[in-house]
Amino acid sequence: MKAVTMYTTAVCPYCIRAKQLLASKGVEAITEIRIDLQPDERDKMMSLTGRRTVPQIFIGDTHVGGCDDLLALNRAGKLDILLAD
Repeated sequence: MKAVTMYTTAVCPYCIRAKQLLASKGVEAITEIRIDLQPDERDKMMSLTGRRTVPQIFIGDTHVGGCDDLLALNRAGKLDILLAD
């Protein structure tokens, strides 16, 4: 399974929902980058994604987007394929 990295904040219901979906797909570990604790990481996230909102999710080197994007990928049947090695 590919590595998952997620830019998050402490109190973000969309971050929690995204983590729940990924856990249901067998993702055991997510590298979380807390932009509320590491403000410099927000600038990095924005330069990588062009977005200001969390979560911002990467599966391997692929930027998935936010929670809605992750849910849409799952509904389209493409999330499992992206997660696979």
